[in-house]
Amino acid sequence: MQTTTPADPAFVPTHRIGAVANLCGVPVATLRVWERRYGVVAPPKTEGGQRLYSDHDVLKLTLLKTLTQHGHAISTMGSFGVPQLQSMLNDHRAAKSLQNDTTSIPSSISLAVVGFPLASRIETDKFAQVFGPQTTLKVDHMFADIKQALAAPVKGTPDILLVQMGSVQVSVQQDLQRLRQQLGVRRCVLVYHFATVAVLQYLHSAGVIARREPVTDVELSDIIQSIAYVDNSWSLPAIHSTGIIPPRKYSDRVLQRMAIISTNVLCECPRHVADLIVMLNSFEAYSQDCLSRSTEDARLHSYLTAVSGSARALFEQALERIATHEKIDLNE
Repeated sequence: MQTTTPADPAFVPTHRIGAVANLCGVPVATLRVWERRYGVVAPPKTEGGQRLYSDHDVLKLTLLKTLTQHGHAISTMGSFGVPQLQSMLNDHRAAKSLQNDTTSIPSSISLAVVGFPLASRIETDKFAQVFGPQTTLKVDHMFADIKQALAAPVKGTPDILLVQMGSVQVSVQQDLQRLRQQLGVRRCVLVYHFATVAVLQYLHSAGVIARREPVTDVELSDIIQSIAYVDNSWSLPAIHSTGIIPPRKYSDRVLQRMAIISTNVLCECPRHVADLIVMLNSFEAYSQDCLSRSTEDARLHSYLTAVSGSARALFEQALERIATHEKIDLNE
């Protein structure tokens, strides 16, 4: 699991102890005991003696709170850093998930999270209860912001990239695409406060699911589960060794050429197969658009996306067989 080194803004102390208590679910008196007795965090104080905590402090305290609820002693974890605490929580949740029957969902979903407040939220037992016990959420990479994420070396490919931003500027869209490529992640969710229509349209066309704050735990959970549903072949014929629905292989130009080309096959199956792929491409994009724009019926739309994508991939295989039989070049 990867985190980042101290840098603005995630390590800037801004939260007072009362706000931290509400964010972490730890009483103020308990926080003071944890600091004094175990040195879990060392927040600076204002001239008036008020403690100020950073987002990174909140994340660590949230992890500690969650782990203590699962039976770990705070006295043994006080000196641990965020990566070690996160690893402990991942191990605990992975062990717990083995006790559950996972017939229609993946056993675990690995996440890369940009924004410590969002990571803190996902690590709470409250969010885990909303998400359900059938799948383990593993936060394998955490970053304060996109700049740090782009600069950090990363091992492993997460299933989903979650990004939290206040304001989404034009320059961010290129950075976000670079980060996706660097991590090798296909699915990305952006939670934001302000963004222009042009930027949102660009991100949407790039496959980014954008949601404006406030986003409830139920909504965020539904988005993550629906994305994972699309990326797995649950209740569908296996068409790819990885279980992931392959991206479309042929452009509209190739399909149009295939539909009008003269073949030795007396029936019009080649044209019909090409036409079917065109229609399935359109419906796959349409159902994915429904998934991206609304959390209502998210699982239904993700199921339709998975079905249409699987059917499209199967018909692409059929098209390849026809092309081989007829000695037709399917390249551009």
